[in-house]
Amino acid sequence: MNSTLNQSKGKILIHSLVFSPDGVSTAYLYNDIALRLKASGYEVVVLTTTPHYNIVEEDVAKQPLKSKLLGLYYKSNFNGIEVIHIPQKKFKSTLLRLIGFVYWHLISFFIGFSIRNVSLILSPSPPLTIGLVSLILAKMKGAKVVYNVQEIYPDFLINVGGLKSKPAIFFLKLMERTIYNFSDKVTTIDQFFYETIIPRFKREKDLHIIPNFVDTDLFRPISDDEITLDRIIFPLKPNVLKLMYAGNIGLAQDWLPLIDIAKQLVEKPVEFWVVGEGVMKDKLIDLITKEGLNNIHIVPYQNRKHMPSLIAYADVHFIFMTPEMDTQGFPSKVYSIMACGKPMLIITRNQTPLHNFLKDIDVAFLITESNHQVKCKQAINSIDLALSDKNKLKLMGDSGTGLILEKYSKKAVTGKYADLIRLLLN
Repeated sequence: MNSTLNQSKGKILIHSLVFSPDGVSTAYLYNDIALRLKASGYEVVVLTTTPHYNIVEEDVAKQPLKSKLLGLYYKSNFNGIEVIHIPQKKFKSTLLRLIGFVYWHLISFFIGFSIRNVSLILSPSPPLTIGLVSLILAKMKGAKVVYNVQEIYPDFLINVGGLKSKPAIFFLKLMERTIYNFSDKVTTIDQFFYETIIPRFKREKDLHIIPNFVDTDLFRPISDDEITLDRIIFPLKPNVLKLMYAGNIGLAQDWLPLIDIAKQLVEKPVEFWVVGEGVMKDKLIDLITKEGLNNIHIVPYQNRKHMPSLIAYADVHFIFMTPEMDTQGFPSKVYSIMACGKPMLIITRNQTPLHNFLKDIDVAFLITESNHQVKCKQAINSIDLALSDKNKLKLMGDSGTGLILEKYSKKAVTGKYADLIRLLLN
């Protein structure tokens, strides 16, 4: 990119925990934001970690990392964008995770400080601390800063992680308000998040809603003939209603309803697929084995390029949120499923981000009951309806695709980031 263009548009530093070639949803999100900013005429540099969430060897081979200063950090190139990677691993040990976390913050601070002529720093949570590092760097460099709230901290740690230390909570809440009130702009992903954090701002005009989005070039309705999956793992079963969860098998999802629902449907032509990795995978396998359920299939993580085929393979996609987690985030897979024209079976409470998004659009069987037996019964009723009325599934899927193309496409939403940054820098 020539110097005149750099001077006229400016340099954007994206400071993110994940980025390509890491194969995780926030990485894909920021890959597309970076490309849109580059296409808008900005010079873009990314400061991130080495791949450690979902390592896709094929993607790493396409974007090789080159060691710098004996492995202190690495560099790669993503479609003409310089990416600086600080080593990070998925340690099982809490102590090692903490050491790696501190190391990443320290090294990224010094490397970020060495990057010249930065006009604006864009950073997404989590973690909360990345916002503080970005803010300090921006103030030292005289740059603007935009903080993107993907998950609300420290609320997440308190509600889900069991954080009870009053000094720690006080410090984290102070850090959160400092980031919000000293950033030039803060964005969050939906109205629920907006209403939750707006009382923490001194200037309400600094908080904007910019939703997440889906790549509608990749995620689109496809025919059965276009499905590219291993038919041993995903056999043709035209007379079976296939339900799927594809994503992180973690603490955010409630797996007990799946077990009880599958037990009660074992005699019906209904089967479940759970695709992915995560901390709850072994426990889920143990539950399935203990109950002797042969109508639930556990499948390893699949490359992102196969996701449209995975979505097309299933008749319905299910997401069962835990009460501890359903107010803390919004599963981005919802957009992908809708873009591919498939309906969903959702369990979440009232007045959560997922409920508020889905309640007025007919794209999902939406269950908001808290009682375990009641929500399982309602889920089974919804599955019975899906078995008897395939036309309803088609109408729900088509409705979802139309909404995504209108409001949540990559082009529409990344354009909002480009517009916000243009206004700030001009």
